[in-house]
Amino acid sequence: MIRNLTDLALAAGLSKSTVSRALAGNPVINAETRARVMALAAEHGFQVNQVARNLRLKRTQAIGVVLPLGHETGQHPSDPFFITMLGHLADALTERGHDLLLSRVIPTDETWLARLIASGRTDGLIIIGQSDQAAVIDRAAAGFLPIVVWGAQLPGAAHCTVGTDNHRGGMLATQHLIAQGRRRLAFHGNPDVPEIGDRFAGFTAACAEAGIAGRLLPVHLTPSAAYAMIAEDLATGPVPDGIVAASDTIAMMAIRVAAERRLRVPEDIAVTGYDDVTLAAHTSPPLTTVRQDLARGAALLVELLFRRLAGEAAPSIVLPPTLVVRGSTR
Repeated sequence: MIRNLTDLALAAGLSKSTVSRALAGNPVINAETRARVMALAAEHGFQVNQVARNLRLKRTQAIGVVLPLGHETGQHPSDPFFITMLGHLADALTERGHDLLLSRVIPTDETWLARLIASGRTDGLIIIGQSDQAAVIDRAAAGFLPIVVWGAQLPGAAHCTVGTDNHRGGMLATQHLIAQGRRRLAFHGNPDVPEIGDRFAGFTAACAEAGIAGRLLPVHLTPSAAYAMIAEDLATGPVPDGIVAASDTIAMMAIRVAAERRLRVPEDIAVTGYDDVTLAAHTSPPLTTVRQDLARGAALLVELLFRRLAGEAAPSIVLPPTLVVRGSTR
């Protein structure tokens, strides 16, 4: 009867360490030996005690995915961007045999990230967006290598990031509207968020290049807050003929408000979004947007994190944005 790893090793005529590596799928053990050990284990109904194995290896087989919401405390994981990114991350982590442990954090002090690390519940952390917590992330990354952030590559920052060239993305959307003859442009988004700040900088640069005085409406990312701010702006302020929205959610709210005020999109107001979430192609009219390759971004986040788990100082990566033109601007 095979009751433990020692019994299995004796039955296989191999060392205990070789059997352990074979059961873990370690490529150091040749395929024939791995297959023989797996077959013998299956024949006798032997299963590895994963909890004991993880304790021995000091591994949890879980990766923490953290949503720090310092600026946007009303955001939830059900946000279309988060849902898309989480789906891609879950797929990539599953392929590596790891679970995803999700944490939505509204920071109340500067120790929240240190507490997550000290909890020992995960092998590493993927943080989605810096929010207003870049300094906290930097301090944690200085003493804990397996942290990778989806976000902006900030000047002087020490933490490893994967993200889109947001400055370029903001320019692409703005230049597209200007090329269509739009001159009363507004940027909808909160530039205090680092990624959105870069998008606004791209908007400002494109406007300056064209000799246009674009204006800012610091809209929040949640649908209800975005809707309320845009509705008030269109009711009381000058009506723009082009809106560069910092996210697809904000752009969708702008289209909704325009329709309620009997303003035609794109004839009266052209609208661009950012992210290219699944819903963007199904709005009425379909949304022109700046696409972030979230599938590629998620794959890179996981790849860099596992390189860092192996002790490598993997570098940051910036991905190119792509303008996807649909009915909201033509």
